[in-house]
Amino acid sequence: MKRGVSIHRDDSGIPHIKGDNRTDIFRGQGYAHAKDRGLQILMMRILGQGRGSELLDSSQEMLGIDTFFRKMNWTCNLKAEIEKLDDDERAWLNAYCDGINEIMNKKIPWELKLLGYRYEPWTPEHCIIILRMMGYLTLAQSQGEMERLFVELVQAGISEDKLDALFPDILGGLDIPLLKKVKLGERIVEPSSLWNQALPRMMASNNWVVSGKKTASGAPIFTYDPHLEINRLPCVWYELVLETGGRYNSGASMPGIPGILGGRSGKIALGPTYAFIDTIDSWIEKCEDGKYYREGDWVAFEQRKEVIKRKKKAPAEVTFYENDHGVLDGDPREEGYYLSTRWAAADSGGASLSALFSLWDADSVDESMAALRQIETGWCFVMADVHGDIGFQMTGKVPERKPGAQGFIPLPGWKEENDWHGFMDPLTLPRVKNPEKGFFSTANQDLNQYGTSSPITVCMGPYRSDRIDRLLEGKDNLTKEEMYAMHQDLYSTQAELFMEIIRPLLPDSPQGEILKTWDLCYDENSLGAFLFERIYSQLYRTVFGENGFGNTAMDYLAEETGIFIDFYDNFDRILIAKTSPWFNGQSREDIYKAAITPALDVVPQPWGQGRQFTLSHILFGGKLPGILGFDRGPITGIGNRATIHQGQIYRSAGRDTTFMPSIRMVSDMADDDLYTNMPGGPSDRRFSKWYCSDLSNWQKGSYKKISPFMKTGRPF
Repeated sequence: MKRGVSIHRDDSGIPHIKGDNRTDIFRGQGYAHAKDRGLQILMMRILGQGRGSELLDSSQEMLGIDTFFRKMNWTCNLKAEIEKLDDDERAWLNAYCDGINEIMNKKIPWELKLLGYRYEPWTPEHCIIILRMMGYLTLAQSQGEMERLFVELVQAGISEDKLDALFPDILGGLDIPLLKKVKLGERIVEPSSLWNQALPRMMASNNWVVSGKKTASGAPIFTYDPHLEINRLPCVWYELVLETGGRYNSGASMPGIPGILGGRSGKIALGPTYAFIDTIDSWIEKCEDGKYYREGDWVAFEQRKEVIKRKKKAPAEVTFYENDHGVLDGDPREEGYYLSTRWAAADSGGASLSALFSLWDADSVDESMAALRQIETGWCFVMADVHGDIGFQMTGKVPERKPGAQGFIPLPGWKEENDWHGFMDPLTLPRVKNPEKGFFSTANQDLNQYGTSSPITVCMGPYRSDRIDRLLEGKDNLTKEEMYAMHQDLYSTQAELFMEIIRPLLPDSPQGEILKTWDLCYDENSLGAFLFERIYSQLYRTVFGENGFGNTAMDYLAEETGIFIDFYDNFDRILIAKTSPWFNGQSREDIYKAAITPALDVVPQPWGQGRQFTLSHILFGGKLPGILGFDRGPITGIGNRATIHQGQIYRSAGRDTTFMPSIRMVSDMADDDLYTNMPGGPSDRRFSKWYCSDLSNWQKGSYKKISPFMKTGRPF
């Protein structure tokens, strides 16, 4: 490492990077990322550039993944985004890249050497690509998937009253006859296939802050646990401490990007959950002869040709057709109606980087909010400062649409009134400072009530946030240890709601008695959780399968998509309603009785049985003998979709997918310490002692302490 920077590990292997100035510490961060997570960042870059077929393998699946990323075109407009940074910010970004290159120019991960990979210098533009991937994949992408599903439901003949019940108050502008004419292109690649490589699926999260008026220390407490796909090694997050000029920033970073995304400084603590804001829209385009219709005129699409090189195979050429509404899903040379789709943050990133750099100087909730409002992708940050303030700020570029249009329904592209009219003022997005109740939590629920605009159209249910709030309200003298316990909480308010309907209908059988006395917790040995989930699944199959999509489509949605994982609140509203067009004239009681009988015709099993998963290496997962230690497990998953400790496990594209806490983080602002655990370790090097060094803490719910201003440490 160059002069001006020192890096040492603490007893947990966390790098502490000290420098004479910010240029030094960001160069040190790049150096640490490259040394400990070189494989991770290079895999992310390869995939984000759509070069997996060229550099990894030339399978048909990889070609589909490359085509997907080429369609997203995240390599566009990169230099313009870098130019948005001021001179200091560009210097810090360049220093970060220098740190990566200092390691990689000497030695690249041996796993990539085996594939014949040759290193290309890391540049500031590559950081922008990683930022775009982070903001879109699974997160904004899930909104687009839900909107596509809506079109498929229309074309499958689902009645308008059922659609309106499933998506209340967001169907403004619905034209069913027109949507039935739309030709939906074949998917470039099934969404689940993307995650067979180095990319973690990003999904739900919890964060909350408690005012010092309710804590034992008299200072605010900050708590954070993002829920991502965890059955991969390394864990997506990289912990570190940056120190210069008597200031510090400690917490979780994303390899490939400078700065800290969730953690704390000496003055402020903050961390984000996904906001579920609607930043993706589709428009219906009337096409013929390679052109699209615009108020009496026919306009030629811009054609973007991409050549995808393939190892030991001929290159593949793909053509994308683009206009002001994004990329067309189809070939406009064939006459018909197609969808063009645009993501609001597709060509951004510079302002988000600037915001991350600005957080270094933030000393208060107010200053943090001002910095965060620059971020172009959709997040819900909570924060606490040493002055006693707490707050919440939503971020993201949200399109301004015509009155009555929420962005969920594809509208005719040939009508100018349906275009975006700029973006919402960040000051209108939901935000709160010092709520009267003395705490604030976000868990991917509807937060529109806290703003003067309504950026959310569909989101997750309120169950986790309701449980967090219930555990915090009415309590004083709260401690960080109580936050640790909340991270492990397995009580389901969703099950509580459904059991009010189910319990009176249960038979006097052993299975019925188990459910009548169930504590509504999803612990490893729970028989009640197992039986309840069978009833819940049967309700889905009856109401949305037999009465709606058909069982084949129902099974596909449940097994191969994240629709029921992301947006279960829309479906739950139907299931708990006293009447619904989805009941096809039946009473709710009759539907529940019909679901309970077959669901309970089973020998009860502990909830944890059959919920084992393995943490798999990002390149060699499942391909090498277990004795070599690249993969770790089996691990038993606890919790479910609606518990604070989220624990979703399902099969998708022939592999296990898990959504659980990818890092847990607690800090009492009365001191400088941060307490964390995560399912992995600092390094992606299999033979490093830090490869899985924190996994035991994560499994047991134990927390390590990360303290700044370490005087001595292990050599890096």
